[in-house]
Amino acid sequence: MKVLHVIGSVDPQGGGPIEGVFSSSKVWLDHGHDRHILCLDPPDAPWVQNSAVSTFAVGISGRWYQTLRKFFPLLRYGYTPHLTSWLYRYASNYDAVVVNGLWNYASFGAWRGLRKQKTPYFVFTHGMLDPWFNVTYPLKTFFKTIFWKAFEHKVLRDARSVLFTCEEERQLACSSFAPYVARETVVGYGTRDISGDPEQQREAFLERVPEVRGRKFVLFLSRIHRKKGVDLLIDAFGACASSFPEFDLVIAGPDQEGLKVSLQQRAADLGIAERIHWPGMLSGDAKWGAFRAAEFFALPSHQENFGIVVAEAMALGRPVLITNKVNIWREIESDHVGVVVNDDHDGVACGLRIMLGQSQEEREDMGARARRSFLARYDLEKNALDLLEVIGSKIGMDVNAPKEGAGDANAR
Repeated sequence: MKVLHVIGSVDPQGGGPIEGVFSSSKVWLDHGHDRHILCLDPPDAPWVQNSAVSTFAVGISGRWYQTLRKFFPLLRYGYTPHLTSWLYRYASNYDAVVVNGLWNYASFGAWRGLRKQKTPYFVFTHGMLDPWFNVTYPLKTFFKTIFWKAFEHKVLRDARSVLFTCEEERQLACSSFAPYVARETVVGYGTRDISGDPEQQREAFLERVPEVRGRKFVLFLSRIHRKKGVDLLIDAFGACASSFPEFDLVIAGPDQEGLKVSLQQRAADLGIAERIHWPGMLSGDAKWGAFRAAEFFALPSHQENFGIVVAEAMALGRPVLITNKVNIWREIESDHVGVVVNDDHDGVACGLRIMLGQSQEEREDMGARARRSFLARYDLEKNALDLLEVIGSKIGMDVNAPKEGAGDANAR
């Protein structure tokens, strides 16, 4: 099978959606299925040049354009005239197209380029129809409502199927905007199992954060974004820190909203600044080493469609502290692989105190269950192939009979 992913950007700092595309694409390729990415990035963007998958970038290059984007909302939406023309020319070279995400021109532009063609497309919403956004960003929701009624609902309406990563996400999506018409399918999701030398990975992390060598620590690893609840975690740690002097907190990830300075001031006001460490974005061995060296992983999000980092922590045998706004919380709770709390100060503080108060044996037992739960639910090797079978079943194609070739456009 030949599959084209359409997505706004292949920048790894974009978080879960592009990481999921990269990971599943590797599995598909290993099993003989070809895949490419079509994105709105300019061709000269460094993350396009370094993309792990052959990528067609159709965005507009030039500093002048980046300057204009700051003042014109349509340009921030990612509009480029090259997207639909590319699809008119090359979409027929693919058996299926997967549109990743909403609310940027990648989705509506894909609909424009595909609606009169025979190549079927699927939509992965990646949690972007969660009602939390409507409540949290009312001004954005006003404009989204206009876009939805005029354009965006057509993207779902005409898709061969709209894909959700869990039942919780599917149930939330249908209540965000009207009209809502979609042929829905819940598919598995997750991350690739993690290999490598554990000691080498730990050392790679400790070289980045030498202050935690020989100390226990709690790990937060995600974008530093208001929806991730980093402020709740800092406040909760401040409430617990004096009772657990052996623990530090590591907050790793890109600061996408410029929140780091205010969060650091918050930690200073609570008297815990010296026990919180900010290594920035971690990747490769340093990232895996952070998970391996941590006692447990915390993600106190106000909204999380899936939480790839939760699955990554479980793959490395780490228990997790999450809120019931992370959409896989029911599975985490039923498998007894962590603590699930409300996304407020009291909830996170209570959960953190429970996790910090566990014995080493209790945390290790929970971590072992987390590893088993990952293999059963979130191992991408299995889930990526299941997704391919879902796509194949809906277009009448045997995914066990891959074809040769994958289009004649020039990637990157």
